[in-house]
Amino acid sequence: MTKIDLITGILGAGKTTFLKKYASYLIQQGKKIAILENDFGAVNIDMMLLQDLKSENCQLEMISGGCDADCHKRRFKTQLIALGMQHFDRIIIEPSGIFDMDEFFDILYESPLDKWFEIGSILGIINAELDTSLSEQMRYLLASESACCGKLILSKLDDLQQGDLKNLPEKILNAFNQMLAEIQCNRIFKQKDFIIKNWKDFTNQDYLHFSCAGYAHASYVKKFHIDNLKSEVHYFMHVQIPENQIAEIIKTIMQDSNCGTIFRLKGSLPIADNKWLKINATREKIEISPVADGQAVLIVIGDSICQEVIHNYIKSVNINPDYVFI
Repeated sequence: MTKIDLITGILGAGKTTFLKKYASYLIQQGKKIAILENDFGAVNIDMMLLQDLKSENCQLEMISGGCDADCHKRRFKTQLIALGMQHFDRIIIEPSGIFDMDEFFDILYESPLDKWFEIGSILGIINAELDTSLSEQMRYLLASESACCGKLILSKLDDLQQGDLKNLPEKILNAFNQMLAEIQCNRIFKQKDFIIKNWKDFTNQDYLHFSCAGYAHASYVKKFHIDNLKSEVHYFMHVQIPENQIAEIIKTIMQDSNCGTIFRLKGSLPIADNKWLKINATREKIEISPVADGQAVLIVIGDSICQEVIHNYIKSVNINPDYVFI
C-alpha cells in the first residue's frame, strides 16, 4: 500500500519549507513520490515554490478552491484516486492552513482508497514564536490540526534568543495542552511529542524518524465548521510594485488595523531583470527573499479583512495596469 503523509500547520508556520526538505530526502532515497497541495484558495503560491522538486520521481498536483467544503472533499477524493492508480511509494499532502482534519480521515476510509493507501506520518509544523493572542477560531484550528500528529516540529528556532530557547519546551507544552483542553481533546502532549532542533541540522536519520512518526487517535469537540470560519482569503492579482517600496507597503498593510486582523500576507512580485521576490509576512515578521519564478499576486489571510483598504494601499504604488483584486 502507498503511505500518505500529511503536513499540517496554520498559516505561515513553514509547512512548505519543511515539505521541500522532507520530499528531497525521500527522493534521494530513491522513492517515487507525489506532492498534493490541497488548498481552498484559487491561487497557490506554495505550489510554485515546489517546482524545483518536479522530476521523474516527484509529481506535483494541486486541488484549488472556488467551491464549498463538500465539493472540495469530492475533488480531494478524485485526485487521490488518480494518484492511487500510479503506484507511488509515498504521497505527501500539504493542506491549507484552514483545514478540517476529519476530511483527511473520512476520505482515506472510503473505498477504494482504503485498499490503496495507509497513513504514514501526520506531522505538525509549529512556529516556535507561538502567538498567544490568536483568535478563538485560530486556536481551534491549531489544536484540532495538531491533536492527531505523530510529531510536532518547531520551526523558526533561529529567530529566538538563547534565553527564549531555554524556556521554550515548557512554554510550548503548556500552550498546546491548554488549547487541547479548550476543545476537550482526550490527548495530553508530552515533551517527546515535540521536535526542537534547528532545521539546518536535520540529518537523514531525522527524516527517517519523521517518515515513521505515525499518528495519534485523538477525539475532540468540533467547535467550528470549516464553512463557518470567519477567516478569509483575498487575492490581489497582477501586482507590480517598485522594489524600493515593497517592504514599506507590506509593513503598512500589516500594521494598519483598518485592514482587519491579518494573520498572513504571502505572494510573489516581479522586479527588474525578470527576477522575482517571495513575500511571506506575519504580524511578527516580514520576510522578502529572491525566488526563481513567481506569479504577480499578493494573498491576504485573516479575520474581518477590509479588502477596500488594502486595495487602496496597493493601488497607490502598483504600476501594472492589469491589476485586479478578487
